[in-house]
Amino acid sequence: MCSTTWTPLEVASNSHPVELKAWRAVEAQHLVSTLALVDSLDEQHELELLLESSKPALEQPLQGLHWLLFTPFRYPPLPTGSRFRGPHHPGVLYAAEEIRTACAELGYWRWRFLMDSPDLVAIAAKPQTVFRLAVAASAVDLRAEPFREERAAWTHPSDYSSCQSFAATTRDASVEAIRYESVRDPEHGTCVAVLSPTALAKREPLEAQTWLLSVTRAKVFWHRNNVIESSQLEFSWPGHGSVLPPTSPAPKVRPARTKG
Repeated sequence: MCSTTWTPLEVASNSHPVELKAWRAVEAQHLVSTLALVDSLDEQHELELLLESSKPALEQPLQGLHWLLFTPFRYPPLPTGSRFRGPHHPGVLYAAEEIRTACAELGYWRWRFLMDSPDLVAIAAKPQTVFRLAVAASAVDLRAEPFREERAAWTHPSDYSSCQSFAATTRDASVEAIRYESVRDPEHGTCVAVLSPTALAKREPLEAQTWLLSVTRAKVFWHRNNVIESSQLEFSWPGHGSVLPPTSPAPKVRPARTKG
């Protein structure tokens, strides 16, 4: 638990305007997931429209954003929330300043799903979209004074209560982003939690790449081929196979979300 109770004034007085570019990794299943259910592209289009009508309406700040950017703000959180989003808090877009860190963050949770699924030996390679976005906002950096003294609370592997409370205070301070140390990247790269869609400097991703992610019980592997070069990333988390947020049930397979 965090030993300091931060006030909106303290958070605001330690914030600074930032302009940065960050990477986010998501499963590239937005078209494949519905195409497998129909016999033609026309039927797929009709199914996409039907699914869209069943989703939460896009509030004003989200309208006009690319679906990769608005999706994190559109849906309710998991019952226990996430690192900087409590069970009843608005959406948060998580990203990282390096591709490696973004891949480590997503890869960890794919690996956790495998580890909590006794009947699965591995997850075969599947395409992932890794895209870059622009942020221009007021932000605080938890790695800097006066916040870094609470590093143990910010980087706890399973107890998110301090981070969620701090994020709520940050919103009250009208600060729109939190920079912090990645817990899942073994090299502890820089992550950013974007608390408001108004912090996004561009309405479209700056660029997007397709990577393949395969998962075993020992490691996760990322691989990308293009005409210029081949890139590979590999991660493992020894000793983390039994850590879950407190009171959280075992992860369940959630229906694929299509285009936001």
